[in-house]
Amino acid sequence: MTAIKEGVDGASVPVFGAPAQSAVAYEICRGVVRLLTAHGLTSVAELPLPNGRRADICALSDKGEIWIVEIKSSLEDFRTDQKWPEYRDFSDRLFFAVRPGFPVDILPEDAGLILADRYGGEIVRPSPELRLAGARRKSMTLRFARAAAARLSVALDPSLRTALSLPEF
Repeated sequence: MTAIKEGVDGASVPVFGAPAQSAVAYEICRGVVRLLTAHGLTSVAELPLPNGRRADICALSDKGEIWIVEIKSSLEDFRTDQKWPEYRDFSDRLFFAVRPGFPVDILPEDAGLILADRYGGEIVRPSPELRLAGARRKSMTLRFARAAAARLSVALDPSLRTALSLPEF
């Protein structure tokens, strides 16, 4: 399903299969996915995690490394949403992604930092690596693959959304 969303600067941005987000969060997400792709990772936005949380972006490298990127669209978003420590148990690397101008000094230093806009991004601070155990890595890799495959199936046949228990975006 493709929709058109108004971007931060008023320009139209096509949205294909993406969940509802603020325009700022969507544009940060788009830039982060472009950045991760340039670094050889593939990404799935809004990936449900085994603990009931949902990662803004989960990325998988060709070596099986799993990155989670938590998008913060505003200072208020950071202050009110403190679920991010619960993502550490499901990734090798954890990053915050914000747009330029965000007060980055308030973000935890034990996570990586990405600055992004709709056109791309930059890793400003690398994330410390905390290797997942083999069983957790396998579980997360399967979760990633199944989510990506389900979304592709719905792109081919939207009537499968209900059978695959995917939310309407």
